[in-house]
Amino acid sequence: MRDNLALQTQAIHAGRIEPRIEGAAVLPIFQCSVYEHLAEDGSYHDVRYPRLNNLPNHVVLGRRLAALEGAEAGLVTASGMAAISTAILALLGEGGHLLVQGQLYGGTHAFVHHDLGRFGGSFDTIDPERPDSWKDKLRPNTRAIYVEAMTNPLLQVIDHRAVVAFARKHGLVSLIDNTFATPVNFRPIELGFDLSLHSCTKYLNGHNDLVAGAIIGSAKLVGQVKSCLDHLGGSLDPHACYLLERGLKTLVLRVRQQNASALALAQRLAAHRAVQVVNYPGLETHPDHARARALFGGFGGMLSFELRGGVEAARRFLGRVELPVNGPSLGGVETLVTRPCTTSHASLSPAERESLGIRDGLIRVSVGIEDTDDLIRDFEAALA
Repeated sequence: MRDNLALQTQAIHAGRIEPRIEGAAVLPIFQCSVYEHLAEDGSYHDVRYPRLNNLPNHVVLGRRLAALEGAEAGLVTASGMAAISTAILALLGEGGHLLVQGQLYGGTHAFVHHDLGRFGGSFDTIDPERPDSWKDKLRPNTRAIYVEAMTNPLLQVIDHRAVVAFARKHGLVSLIDNTFATPVNFRPIELGFDLSLHSCTKYLNGHNDLVAGAIIGSAKLVGQVKSCLDHLGGSLDPHACYLLERGLKTLVLRVRQQNASALALAQRLAAHRAVQVVNYPGLETHPDHARARALFGGFGGMLSFELRGGVEAARRFLGRVELPVNGPSLGGVETLVTRPCTTSHASLSPAERESLGIRDGLIRVSVGIEDTDDLIRDFEAALA
């Protein structure tokens, strides 16, 4: 295909197999676990086998994801946590040390704080607002630095340019969870990050009907992670690959609508007398607004807020809204609401959540693609 295609065009066509298989406009599902082995040489990882992440459905997705973020290579995994944990383990190796952002998605926090040590790794947290202090956390065995595009659930935005510069200066591999931003709003590889990670369960698929993950970056690093993934077995089922590829085709359209609706909803909530605080980087009152505006092409479809009545008010609100689904996950076409203390961050102790600023009354919203005015009316009715 031609170079310099728009992102929406790449989301539909990048990486496709040519010529089309039997002329099919849509890549078929390769629901097959045994393939002829004709090569007499090559490595174990080249054997055509579903667990080795190299069937046509895997390959096309890897190419398309790489194209969307301007990278050399992409790899799909069985879940977002499979992508995160495998990437960290592969890069740290035996006895490696990781620098990590303090506020993280609950699953990532639990893995780093409670499981990494069991695999021989170690970590230190960094203060996002003090890049000059990061060097004090370096050790001789520090190998990587890990951050999120926007934190879950308070939507904080770290200085990503500082992360890239720090990693390059000290010879570290830089990893970023780009799930909240998506390639529509942010392309971290082009900024200089080494690996971009996604829970494809969320925006990339966008329909709340599969679990998947992705690792995107240089061919060398993605290959290193793939070797580890092949051994750990976190491969994606071909049918899930098919659903993910289908979801990607509408990614740009969905995210643009979610950007617009989330901003409008955040502005209305911020002006409501029942709301104490709204966390959304698109608001000028957000402490990281200027940074987000400089880095991102859009502010995303995620926001969180607290009501003046605390936990009881949050429970009443969740019981009154009609359009959103009260459930975990995010990034789908349906608007979702949840209290992170009971879902995404339930694995953290109350003390851990409190130290991160995640109070029990916090409500997280994943804005879907419903009509913006309908959403606002529903939220205002529930707050009345």
